[in-house]
Amino acid sequence: MGKIDHDAVLRARMLLLRSGRLSLPEQVGAYRVLAEASPKAYIPKLVDALIAMKYESRDPGARLALAAEAVEAGRKIEAGLPNRTERLCRALDAYQSTLFAAGRRAEGRAVCEEMAEAGRTGELAVALAEEGRFAEAAELNERAARNSEPHLRFWNMVEWTANLEGAGRHDAASAVFRELLDESRREAARQREALAVLTWELMHFSRMREATGHETDAAALRREALSVLEELATTGEPRNWSCVLAWWVALFALSGRADEPLASAESPMPAFGTSLHRSRDTWHAFLGTLPELEAEAVDLRAAGRLPELADVQRRITIRMALRDGDHHCRFEEHFKPYFDEGVALARRLPDDPARLARALTDRSMFLVAARSFERAHTDFAEAVALLDLR
Repeated sequence: MGKIDHDAVLRARMLLLRSGRLSLPEQVGAYRVLAEASPKAYIPKLVDALIAMKYESRDPGARLALAAEAVEAGRKIEAGLPNRTERLCRALDAYQSTLFAAGRRAEGRAVCEEMAEAGRTGELAVALAEEGRFAEAAELNERAARNSEPHLRFWNMVEWTANLEGAGRHDAASAVFRELLDESRREAARQREALAVLTWELMHFSRMREATGHETDAAALRREALSVLEELATTGEPRNWSCVLAWWVALFALSGRADEPLASAESPMPAFGTSLHRSRDTWHAFLGTLPELEAEAVDLRAAGRLPELADVQRRITIRMALRDGDHHCRFEEHFKPYFDEGVALARRLPDDPARLARALTDRSMFLVAARSFERAHTDFAEAVALLDLR
């Protein structure tokens, strides 16, 4: 610590004591001075003020500098002080997000590693998954899932499942998702889980089992999902649920991961199966491919290449769902044309019942999200009939 400027310390104390609310820059300036004289009392306050000022700033350079300073200060908080780890992790979180936004991926991942050492592993798991390092991400997911609070269970288990699948550990992925599904069945029976969420989980698990050659399991899960949908179409949800759209988005997007390029450190992809953490650079790059895909769809339509067009249209729909799928306002009106287009294209391919079943299933699960349960049941019943005929 350098020589303390006692006059500056006095001015800073007077500034904090004066009446009226101080601006964040004034607070930061005062805490910077006082942190030198009384680090135990004022370094935690400096960290909080720097983080708040970072989130208020519109200048990317300033945001990065403020986050870096918050981390530097956070590391200096005396061990044993209340909330030291929580404050340091908040500073590290602010820093890693600005590094990723600036395209400084390796540095951002290093900050995520420091967060993981402090006990917060979610951001590192996402960063690893974005680079195709699924096995390492799954190890972190297991720790998080086994120690998570009940309200985070779906998100932790689905992310873990997704990374196990990405690592090629399909039996382990099925075991984890089956555990989640069994819990959802029990909770739905007690009216503590939405039947909509149970339906989406059943459908997703049937896709997982079908993809690994377990046709009998997949068919049984589809029939169970159809039974739940029949209940929804007849009586609706037993109780109101405020918002479950994010659950639909996560599983719908995950169902399309195999149609996207492989993730790597050189070409990262979003971590499918989660909406809790995202690296901004990867997220923006993924959504930024929408114009390219839309142009490709125009060319495929003009050339009459309907199978490829159906696949590209689905990739577009998934991006739209990821971007706007948790917005309630005019939800059905906004998304229905995308799913109707998918079904219309598939119906023009009479020799490809699998594509039609996929399109009908997609629309059915969307209609569940839109609370149009009768139409959802109709679509899914047709899809199940097509798949059972194979």
